[in-house]
Amino acid sequence: MEPRINFFEKGQGAMKALYGLGAYLAKSPVEQKLLHLILFRVSQINGCAYCLDMHSKDLRAEGETEQRLYMLAAWREGPMYTDRERAALAWAEAVTRLTNNEVSEEVYEQARQQFSEEELIDITLATTTINTYNRLNIAFRVPGGSYQVGQFAAH
Repeated sequence: MEPRINFFEKGQGAMKALYGLGAYLAKSPVEQKLLHLILFRVSQINGCAYCLDMHSKDLRAEGETEQRLYMLAAWREGPMYTDRERAALAWAEAVTRLTNNEVSEEVYEQARQQFSEEELIDITLATTTINTYNRLNIAFRVPGGSYQVGQFAAH
C-alpha cells in the first residue's frame, strides 16, 4: 500500500498538539514502561503497524522482555503480568472498544484498586491519544518498520 499523506510533515500543527499530550504523559506518575505497554496493546487491537513497530522498539529499549511482548495479546492468560498491569490493560482495552458504549463497573473497580484518580485519568489519556495516532497512521497508510528509538524525543 502506498502512503497517502505524510502527516508528520504536512500536519505539523496537529502533531504539535499531540506531542503536547505526550509531553504531559512523560511526567505522569504512572510508570513510563506501563504507559508504553498500554500503547503497544492498544496498537495491537487497532492493527497499527507503525505504532507496533515504535512501541515494541521503545519497550525493548526500556528492558521489556520478548516473552512479555509476544504474550501481550493474551495477557489475561499470561502469568508474567502484575495486577497493576492487568488493571491498566483491561481499562485501556475497555476504553478502546467501548463495548455497549460503556466501560463496565467491574473494569472500573479493578482499575481504581490499582490507580489513583490522577493515574487513571493519565491512563485514559494515553489510551485515547494512541487511538488517535493509530487512526492517523492507518488512515494515511504510514508504513511500519522505519522507527528508530528516541526518534521523537525532541518533541
